[in-house]
Amino acid sequence: MIKWRLLPFFVTIAVSAALLFGGWYAYQQTAVERPLSKAVQSLPGVASAVPSLSEDAVTVKLKLNAGADLRTIYDQILRQGASVIGSRKLVLQVDQPSSPKLESVWSGQLFTIAEAMETRAYSRIPAAMDSLEKANPGLKAQSSMDDANVYVTLEYGTDTKYIILPRAGEMMGVWPNA
Repeated sequence: MIKWRLLPFFVTIAVSAALLFGGWYAYQQTAVERPLSKAVQSLPGVASAVPSLSEDAVTVKLKLNAGADLRTIYDQILRQGASVIGSRKLVLQVDQPSSPKLESVWSGQLFTIAEAMETRAYSRIPAAMDSLEKANPGLKAQSSMDDANVYVTLEYGTDTKYIILPRAGEMMGVWPNA
């Protein structure tokens, strides 16, 4: 009968697990996330970027400088990070301080924008931005679109609000209790 020594057995398992998961973590940081972060931070208009990866999405938390073009930044991240992103979904989260004036302006136009997005009448969005500018002197409102998102930028003085609206809504599956 073989007499097992428990201490060397558990130490070997612990060291193996530490090497395996530590190596995986080091690979993720040095070969995947850090190059993506450097590429994103080098883009014009980006103050800082923190990427995080999951199985189905690459999320990039951004802090942007004034006058940044969100559509161009999204497009360049897709191109420069194509090897990292692969078939995953790219999600941008813009971290900007909130301005009560811009929040008020945006919430006043939210029903018009939501209706245009829901009915896929995207041509109403620039008209809504024009009416926002006319109703609020000093406000600069821009909208642009690509095949994935609609991008809205509101600027009032030194405050800026960036909004990303996905063009394809989330698909509902079959309810499990139906």
